[in-house]
Amino acid sequence: MKYTPIEKRSGLSREEFIENYLKPRKPVVFTDLIKDWPATQKWTFDWFRENHGDLEVPLVDNHIHDPDKYFQNAATMPFGEYLSLIEAGPTDLRIFLFDIFKKIPELGDDISFPTIMDGFVKNYRFMFFGGQNSEVNLHYDMDCSHVFLSQFQTRKKIILFPPEDSTKLYQHPFTVMSHVHPLNPDLKRFPAFEKTHGYETILEHGETVFIPSLWWHYIKYVDGGFGLALRANDSVFTLLKGGMNLARHTVVDKGMNSLLGPRWKEWKEKKAIERATAVV
Repeated sequence: MKYTPIEKRSGLSREEFIENYLKPRKPVVFTDLIKDWPATQKWTFDWFRENHGDLEVPLVDNHIHDPDKYFQNAATMPFGEYLSLIEAGPTDLRIFLFDIFKKIPELGDDISFPTIMDGFVKNYRFMFFGGQNSEVNLHYDMDCSHVFLSQFQTRKKIILFPPEDSTKLYQHPFTVMSHVHPLNPDLKRFPAFEKTHGYETILEHGETVFIPSLWWHYIKYVDGGFGLALRANDSVFTLLKGGMNLARHTVVDKGMNSLLGPRWKEWKEKKAIERATAVV
C-alpha cells in the first residue's frame, strides 16, 4: 500500500493555515510550531527521570481496545523505571492519554497553546509514551476535536485517512475503531481497503502533525519516545458529534457488549463487512 506524504511546512502563518489546511480539513506537519517551547529542549529521558522518576504512572498494553477491557490499565510503574524500559527496546506497554500536568503542574510552564487557530481546549493536554514498534490501532478520536500532536526526542510513523474512507476502513458500528492494520492489511478479509487514500509521515523531534477532526490515524513508535497532544474545536458540529460518539460508546456499545459479549463483536464485524462490500 502506497501512501501520500503529508506536507511539511516551516513558517506557516495563521492565515495560510486556516485557509489551506483548517478549512479544507487537510493534514500538515509543522516543523517549527513548538520551536519556542522550553519543553522542546528540556524534556529528555534523563531530565524526566532525574526530576520526576518517582511518579507512579498508569500503563496500557495491546489489549487496550479489546471489547472487555475498554481502556483499562494493565499495570503501574515508577515513571523513571518506565522511561528506562522504553529506551532499552521494544515493549507493548504504553502510557496513553496521560494528563501529566495534573500530577506535575509546573510542566505547564514548559509549553504554551499555539496561536495558529482559536478554540484550543485548555483542560486537555495529554501525553503518550511508548517503546520501539509499539502501535496505536487505527481509529479517530471520539471527541472529534482537531489534534496537534507534537513529538519529542525520537520518531513516530503516522498514517492518516480522511473521514470519507470510514466505510472502506471497516469501521465497527457504534465505535470509532477499525480492525484493519495499515502496514499489513489482510486484503482477503478487507478488500475495500485497497480503495482508500492514506497519508503518511515520519514525525521527528520538534515537529507537530495537524490531524483534522474525524480523520483516522494509526501510529507506530519508530523508536521508544513520547509526544504531547493538544486539542482544538472550531465548530459546534464537532462538539455535537463528540457528544454523540461518547453516548454511543458508553450507552450502546459498552451496554451491548456487557449484554451480548462476543456475539456483539461478531455482529459489528459482520455489519462492517456488509457496509464496505456495498460501496466497492
